[in-house]
Amino acid sequence: MARTVKDAYLATRTARANLPARKRPHYRLILQGLHLGYYRGSRTGSWSARRFIGHGRYQETKLGAADDVADADGVAILTFGQAQEQARAWFTARALADAGYPDPLVRYTVSDALDDYERDYVRRGGKAVGRLRHTVTAHIRPILGSLELEKLTRAKIESWLDHLAKAPPRVRSGRGQPPKYRELDSSAEGLRRRKESANRILTVLKAALSLAYQHEKVRSKAAWEAVKAYRDVSASKIRYLNDKEAKALVVACDAAFRELVTAALLTGARYGELAEMRVGDFDAMAATVNIPRSKSGKSRHIFLTDEGQKLFAAAVADKRSSNLIFVRKNGGAWGSSNQIRFMRDACDRAGIVPAIGFHILRHTYASRLVMRGAPLTVIASQLGHRDTRMTEKHYAHLAPSYIRETLRSAFGQLNLGAEPV
Repeated sequence: MARTVKDAYLATRTARANLPARKRPHYRLILQGLHLGYYRGSRTGSWSARRFIGHGRYQETKLGAADDVADADGVAILTFGQAQEQARAWFTARALADAGYPDPLVRYTVSDALDDYERDYVRRGGKAVGRLRHTVTAHIRPILGSLELEKLTRAKIESWLDHLAKAPPRVRSGRGQPPKYRELDSSAEGLRRRKESANRILTVLKAALSLAYQHEKVRSKAAWEAVKAYRDVSASKIRYLNDKEAKALVVACDAAFRELVTAALLTGARYGELAEMRVGDFDAMAATVNIPRSKSGKSRHIFLTDEGQKLFAAAVADKRSSNLIFVRKNGGAWGSSNQIRFMRDACDRAGIVPAIGFHILRHTYASRLVMRGAPLTVIASQLGHRDTRMTEKHYAHLAPSYIRETLRSAFGQLNLGAEPV
C-alpha cells in the first residue's frame, strides 16, 4: 500500500482553514505526476486530483467534500488520507486505461456485454437479430444483466442455468404485458426440452462474455468457461422425408411454391437463403449457387447436381442478374413467414402427417447425402457448417441400416471359423 503523505499544509482542518482563498485549488504532490488538490469554499472545502498528461496540461477529477465541518464517511466526505487513496486509485485507473487495459473504475455489466455482442453480431451480418434480442431480453438480462462482469462467478451462472431448466416455457404476450408461461411439463421429455433450451441460451451468454474478454473488458474468463452445458439432452432423432414423401410433397405444391421446395430439396439451403437468392448468385459454368450471407453471417457456395443445375437454369431464364430467382405467384418476394401456410397445405394434400416445417427439407437433403455415403466434411461445407461437429450431431446417426450395410461391405470376411489348413 502506498504511504500516506503527511503534510500540515492540507492534513488538518486547522491547516486548511488558514489557507488563503483563491479560485484554483491548493495542490500537494503525492506521486510523480499526480497532485491532490484542496479547494476552500465559503463553508467547507472539497478534494480533487490532477495528473500531468504532457505539454503543460493536466487531467483533473473531483473526489468529494473535505471533512472541514462534518465527519468523514469515506464516500461523499473524505479525510486527507482517504482523499489521497482515491487520488491514487484514480491515477492507477487512468494509467491502465492508457495502456489498453479495462478501466477498473468503470462498472461493466453483463448487460453491457450483451449490448456489445448484439452490435458485433449485426456488424458481422448475423441474420437472427430478433431471435437474439428475444433470448437476451427474456432469459438473460432479467437475472444476470445488472451483475458486474468482474464479480460474475461460476456459482451465479450455474444457479441461473438451473433456474432456466426448471422454469416453464414462455409463450407470447402482448407488448407491454407481463410474461406468460405454459403449464410445466414434468415428464422426462419435458425436462429434456427445457435443458436443451437452457443450453442454447447458455451458448448466447458465453459468446457475449467471451467477446467482452477478447475486448479486455474483464480480466478472466474462468467464471463461464467452467460452466458445463447439460449433457445428453439433444433431440434423439431428426425428422426427414424419404424419397417417396419428398416426391409427393413436390407434386402437392402449387407452381411457384413447388419451385422453392424443389430448390430446398436439391441444395439444403434455408428458406431465407432461397427467398433472397438472386439470378447473379447462380453460376451455370461452375454449377454452383452463391449464398452471400448465411445464418452465421458468412458466405458459401453450394455445388449443384445435374438435376439442381437444370432447375436453376430454368428458374433464371429471361431474368436480370439483380432479379430474385424465386418469387410468389404475384411476382412478389417470399416474406419471412409466407411459407408456413403453403407447407401445411401441401403436407395435407401429400398425406404427410404430422405436417413438417420448411426446415425439414434441409434435413432431408443432408440425411440423403449421409445415407448415400457422402463424407461429412462435404455435407458440412454444403450446409455452411463451420466444421463437422454440427453435421455429426444431427445426421451421422440417421440411417443405422446404411451404417450396418457399409460396415458389412467394408469389413469383409475374416473366415475365422474356417478349418485350419
